[in-house]
Amino acid sequence: MSKRFPLRLRDITPRGLYPRSVLMVVLPVILLLTAVTYIFYDSHWRHTSRKLSQTISSEIEFMIALRHQYPDEFDSIREDARRAMQMDVTVLEDTQLPTEQKQLFFTALDDILSRELDVSLEQPYWFDISGYGATVEIQVQDGPDVLRIMAERDRTFSTTGHIFIVWVIGATGILIALALGFLRNQVRSILKLTEAAKSYGRGRDVENFRPAGATEIRDAARAVMDMRTRLTTFAEERTTMLAGISHDLRTPLTRLKLQLAMMEDSEDIRAAKADLTEMSAMLEEYLAFASGKEGEQPETLRFDTLVRDVAGGLEGEITLRRMDSVEIIARPGSVRRAVSNLLSNALGFGTHVEVDVIDGPHMAELVVDDDGPGIPTEQREEAFKPFHRLDASRSQNVPGTGLGLSIARDTARQHGGDIRLEDGPLGGLRVRLRLPR
Repeated sequence: MSKRFPLRLRDITPRGLYPRSVLMVVLPVILLLTAVTYIFYDSHWRHTSRKLSQTISSEIEFMIALRHQYPDEFDSIREDARRAMQMDVTVLEDTQLPTEQKQLFFTALDDILSRELDVSLEQPYWFDISGYGATVEIQVQDGPDVLRIMAERDRTFSTTGHIFIVWVIGATGILIALALGFLRNQVRSILKLTEAAKSYGRGRDVENFRPAGATEIRDAARAVMDMRTRLTTFAEERTTMLAGISHDLRTPLTRLKLQLAMMEDSEDIRAAKADLTEMSAMLEEYLAFASGKEGEQPETLRFDTLVRDVAGGLEGEITLRRMDSVEIIARPGSVRRAVSNLLSNALGFGTHVEVDVIDGPHMAELVVDDDGPGIPTEQREEAFKPFHRLDASRSQNVPGTGLGLSIARDTARQHGGDIRLEDGPLGGLRVRLRLPR
């Protein structure tokens, strides 16, 4: 189906709600107005003008015939024509027709009158209907003389058709303006709700947001606000609980460290100290993953500067290839930890890492390439699961808890972004972190 009809309706219509709503209101009105105008023009106005032009052409033909039949009485006939037919006929003796033909902007009147004069008259003629007066001028060559006929404009063609069209267009414009004004108010409420939902999803607060618009839109806005309140309350309770757990667990660990520090140094003591250090680091990482840095407030920061700082603080060969200057609104601590996890993972699995910071049209993008073993396509989604360790080719002799990518993706999605894994140009893995600006 797509090969036979490559062009779809959604490809040529606007994507936004307001433009689509405007199109739904304006397009049917324009089509209806066009159809009504065409029908009126073709069936009524054009037909009426043709009949009027046909009548005036026949009267002119009749006056010329009377001049030939009753030359001595033509003056009296002209007076009768002026009184009965509102037609002023003047004889211009030994005169030729004008050579310049004035054109109207709306040429349909010229065409109608010219066609009817061609049918009724055998003599050459000239006319001028370009003015806006009450009469039109028609001249007919009758031998060496010229008959100049001044006829009323209303008797020559219909002069009220354009008034009807103007009134229809004006009334339609007013109705469209009223409809668009009402529609704009309704769509504005939806757009405000959309922006508020986006901000809530990225962990940002929206000042002075209140439900507005139609009843359904107000209900949706209240539902979004209630959902945010419940999620925020749940996150705060979780953070408080985890903070208490952290305090409770750190206390016995600290006592164990002090007891080991007071003992004589030996291989077993050093091994125990190393185990406690590793246990403390794992505990911090678990708690950081579970808490998600909920208490941190978003702020504007230079993403490229943050990446430079993180890369400079790590030991390993990191090449900064492209560093576009880009600002994002994010939680600095969470983003710093996510970037650090990605760079640390790349250094852990490879010997050389290359980094790009790209200023995209809607997103800031961090690209991390390493020359490690990479991750097979079928296992890439599994790599984001918490505590998940890949096979030995990727995880051999690499310390960690299996939370690096999980924390990074969790951070990215909290900010309205995401992380994607691809094949890298260095032979290893390419990681794309995208965050909204």
